[in-house]
Amino acid sequence: MEGDLPEIVQVDGSLDAFDRKILEELAVNGRIPVAELAEKVGLSKTPCQNRFKRLIADGFIQGFKAILNPAKMNLDHIAFAEVKLTNTQEDALNSFNAAVRKIKEVEECHMIAGRFDYLLKIRTRDIKKYRLVLGERISNLPYVASTSTNVAMETVKERG
Repeated sequence: MEGDLPEIVQVDGSLDAFDRKILEELAVNGRIPVAELAEKVGLSKTPCQNRFKRLIADGFIQGFKAILNPAKMNLDHIAFAEVKLTNTQEDALNSFNAAVRKIKEVEECHMIAGRFDYLLKIRTRDIKKYRLVLGERISNLPYVASTSTNVAMETVKERG
């Protein structure tokens, strides 16, 4: 797993080597017991737990979640939709952003600097369901002018 995570860089001077090790370990296993975490990073339990709590309080750790197996849930069809808007003024962007957050099939939404405005990662059970989501939900989002779809044939690497 080493080398699989992006390098954690010091943003504002508040992260030292122990903090970075804690974050790297938690990114791989968020359920690791504090005693085991402390051992892996080279601290005793109490200082490790204090650092862990501070990293949460300071916003370096936003939360913990279960990583679900999409294939087991019959959700292994992935499409990427490029979305071009008719208007990119701030109020239009805010309207689009609020509306796209409500579509459960949209796993990710990124504003893009390029030939289109947004890139959406959409997960459904099959192409038929994707077509419904695209036609009934995504195409009807505020300010959508056009969409273009790219279908993933295989997932080579994905981080939960």
